[in-house]
Amino acid sequence: MRPAKTMLAAALATAGVGAGGATALAHVTAPARTGSTGTPTIKLMSTSKGKLLSSKGFVLYMFTHDKGTKNTCVKIAGCKAAWPALTTKGVPVTGTGVKKSLLSTTKLPNGKKQVIYAGHPIYKYAFGTKHSTSYVGINAFGGFWYGLKGSGKVVK
Repeated sequence: MRPAKTMLAAALATAGVGAGGATALAHVTAPARTGSTGTPTIKLMSTSKGKLLSSKGFVLYMFTHDKGTKNTCVKIAGCKAAWPALTTKGVPVTGTGVKKSLLSTTKLPNGKKQVIYAGHPIYKYAFGTKHSTSYVGINAFGGFWYGLKGSGKVVK
């Protein structure tokens, strides 16, 4: 297990998430950088796991707990603070290798539009660092968090 995964696993275990106590993280506050204030640009970024979808240098994620294009993270205490939805006010801008045909949006309970790619709601990791894939494959909040390739293929 990489150090970042070890730290996250320890934090989640301490908070009781591993034992079904997801509500213990309800107080988690995301850093200010996670807010979306417009239309994101989605690009492919070269990483240790291949070229993955990214925005502003941060890897984007899909959540295996989601049901189709429905965001289930918003209903799990602490989840949306740690894994905020990638939202948009318009049609996201796409970089080379990102297929516009795989992009769509879904409406969140707060009225914002979440970006969908290849049928997966897309998220950021609030505590991640630029160009890091340390959180790809994390098991948290009842599912796994994986990256996506430009083809829409899941990267574990």
